[in-house]
This record gives sequence, structure tokens and C-alpha cells, in this order.
Amino acid sequence: MTRVRVTGPRQSATAAPGRSLYPREVTEDSDAGRIFIRSLIRSQLRLALVVACGFLIILAVFAVFLVYGPGVAETRIFGIPLDWLVLGAGIYPVIGLSAWLYNRAAARNEARYRDLVEDK
Repeated sequence: MTRVRVTGPRQSATAAPGRSLYPREVTEDSDAGRIFIRSLIRSQLRLALVVACGFLIILAVFAVFLVYGPGVAETRIFGIPLDWLVLGAGIYPVIGLSAWLYNRAAARNEARYRDLVEDK
């Protein structure tokens, strides 16, 4: 078994090896650096709230469908009630899709940030 020493946070999956997500001149206490970092944090927070609200809306639609859908409570597939199947197995693809969309959009936000602050 190999021992690994952790010396700091992992870099973003989109960052090139050996490159930090935050360039040195941005992390210093400068007005521009603070504005850029605050902008990235706000965009990531906004993204997280949008994905969470979207997921909760989909979950609420599932619940409303199960409660008010005609004949849902009586419908059985292979002896299992349909509402159990929808909640037990149907929600996991929604969770996976939400996570995939969030991860993709967060990486895009970080790439835009990096393009904005890099010296070219």
C-alpha cells in the first residue's frame, strides 16, 4: 500500500497539471483579485442554487403526480406499486443528470475565470 502526503487542496479537473486555478497575481490582496474571486464564487453559488431548485421542482412534480395522478396508487408493475418504482428507481437518473450538469457548468465557470485572469 502506498502512502500519499496531502499538502493542499486538489486542483480542478480542468486545470492543467502544475497550474493553479488561481494565478498568483489574483490571489494577492489586490482589488482586481478580490473582484475576480468574488465573481467566481457568486457564479458558482448561483449555479448551485439553480441546480438545487430545479431538482426540488422535479421532485415536487413527481410527488404531485403520485398523489393526484389517476390510478397511480393502484397500478402495479411486477407486483410492485408504481409510486414505489418512481420514487425508488425513477429519481436516481434525475439525481445523476443534475450532478452531471452541475459539474459540467462549474468546470465551464472555472475555465471562463481562468481565461479572464490569465496573462496572454
